[in-house]
Amino acid sequence: MGELVLQRRRAPWRHGPESYHEITLNGQHLMSSLVNVSEIALATIGLEPLSDGRLDVVVGGLGLGYSAKAVLDDLRVASVVVIENLREVIDWHTRGLVPLGDVLTGDPRCKFVEGDFFGLMRTDAAELDPDEPQKKYHAILVDIDNSPTDLLHRDHGEFYYPDGMQRLVGHLHPGGVFALWSAEPSDEEFISALGEVFPQVESHAVKFHNPLCGSDELNTIYVARACMSSAESGHDPA
Repeated sequence: MGELVLQRRRAPWRHGPESYHEITLNGQHLMSSLVNVSEIALATIGLEPLSDGRLDVVVGGLGLGYSAKAVLDDLRVASVVVIENLREVIDWHTRGLVPLGDVLTGDPRCKFVEGDFFGLMRTDAAELDPDEPQKKYHAILVDIDNSPTDLLHRDHGEFYYPDGMQRLVGHLHPGGVFALWSAEPSDEEFISALGEVFPQVESHAVKFHNPLCGSDELNTIYVARACMSSAESGHDPA
């Protein structure tokens, strides 16, 4: 995908934090520790439909860790498997080079798995957690590409069609949730594709101020819920 860089930069203002962390890919901004409202919203909005009880969650994409941390902040969560394709990003966290590294690595509920999330979704026999290959999850939250149409790598593209997302359903408990972060406004074509796989589909606009650009921005969180089993109809999995 190109050159991935983690840097700590001095903040260009007098008030607030003196510095912040930023990740760039080929010189283009990907994410920063200053702007994380929508990454946190991926977790809070994605988990909101699920009822009380033990929740096992997969997070696709580690980044600076704000989505994973927000998942762990939910007291219902018993385990989090974070799937990250780049060993370097995992190393930043395990070496404490990013603000949330010690928090995530110090929580026994959190596990990092080095792997290609989209590659796993291209096979029916994928093991999201090699230690528990048959395990199913209550939620799978994904923040990797910029949007379903603005991809970091062209190989990711087939995931965003019904056949690709259908394989993800096989890793969910009945009534489980798939949530996706996007940097762009809601896409009706993608919502239609979700609707071919999931009976319940929503998109949530997340508005926030970006101090790095001095402007207001809008991201989208898509939330899709799998079918309930007849035995559990009307009840969330726990």
